[in-house]
Amino acid sequence: MKKGGSNLIKLIFRKIKAKIKGERTIEDLIRNGLKLGKNVNIQPGVLFDYGHCWLISIGDNCTLAPRVHVLAHDASTIRHIGYAKIGKVTIKENTFIGAGTIILPGVTIGKNVIIGAGSVVSKNIPDNVVAVGSPAKAICSTKDYINKHKEDMKSKPIYSEEWTVNGGISIDKKFEMNEDLKNSIGYTK
Repeated sequence: MKKGGSNLIKLIFRKIKAKIKGERTIEDLIRNGLKLGKNVNIQPGVLFDYGHCWLISIGDNCTLAPRVHVLAHDASTIRHIGYAKIGKVTIKENTFIGAGTIILPGVTIGKNVIIGAGSVVSKNIPDNVVAVGSPAKAICSTKDYINKHKEDMKSKPIYSEEWTVNGGISIDKKFEMNEDLKNSIGYTK
């Protein structure tokens, strides 16, 4: 079977699985108005607010790590005032949203931003910063963050793709990596 045929079968099974689980596919969300730029990487478990996805816009070259939730509505007010709050969510170009992050309605995340894992983004985040926490707050510039890690790479372990699951990492390499990283972090492709 051709490689493209295999990918088509995987896509069909993924759509069937999503339907059975009551989940929406990216195609469903786009048909309902979600705006996605080019080269957007959406990892497993990312949830978009289907009921208001036309209020969500994601720019080019963004990554949403696993289990990110993007909400364009907040139903906390329904019992009290009879209405839910709604607001646009805009994630601008070249932005990385860390695993488990929750993005609330009415938020704009600027260009070249890194949002740390587990953050709750309840207010706008300006361009070119790293923001973390609940609520998410800017802690440094993206440039300073990247430069710090480039400097760290001079003295920390660096691993090629063959040291990953996709690269077929061996048991010996897993053991070696565990030893290397006992007291530090490293870097991998």
